[in-house]
Amino acid sequence: MCGRFTLYSSAEELETEFGFPFPFIQPNYNVAPTQNIMAIVGNQAETKAGWMHWGLVPYWAKEKKIRNRMINARSETADEKPAFKRLLANRRCLVVANRFYEWKREQDSKHPYLIGVKNSPILTFAGLWDRWKDPATGEVLISCTILTTAPNDFMSDLHDRMPVILNEGNRQAWLDADIRDSEKLKQLLVPYSSDHMTAYEVSKAVNNPRNNEASLIEPLV
Repeated sequence: MCGRFTLYSSAEELETEFGFPFPFIQPNYNVAPTQNIMAIVGNQAETKAGWMHWGLVPYWAKEKKIRNRMINARSETADEKPAFKRLLANRRCLVVANRFYEWKREQDSKHPYLIGVKNSPILTFAGLWDRWKDPATGEVLISCTILTTAPNDFMSDLHDRMPVILNEGNRQAWLDADIRDSEKLKQLLVPYSSDHMTAYEVSKAVNNPRNNEASLIEPLV
């Protein structure tokens, strides 16, 4: 799964990477579910970035508490599940990150690792989004989920799932509104190359989402 990540690149750095403006970003070294996360939507004609709530609330949901179990979606079955099938065809997004955390079980405890991609400080996860309106208050919530896939050889030692990381060549295809065929889309939702990934153990301080300091991403000595 993907339950925690980082985003500390500045808006200017992201604009250089993607070629369009980003809103101001306060560095976050411990992004957790139910927080707002940076996402990209659009196509070649118009692509834009903005904040979305992490934890999908489908448009048909009666209450937003469903978000707590919708932070991830399995890519293998996204075209079958009622909450995701329509979104896979029509509402895809890129979730922007620098690195992500995963916990490796060793004996009776779990040890957090920070995982990234070599020679690329910025990651994009495949995501799905939706718009929900609170029937009681009229509040409109834009929310999203991060797609996961089977682990590559590198990740299999850490966890049995990993986020779908889209490289630069697949980002535009994922956002292309003209592509709606689920089988074609699922061809993009594959494990990232093991050869291009890196990881190291970090402090267990990251276990508490209230902790949010740059020291969280430092290697554990």
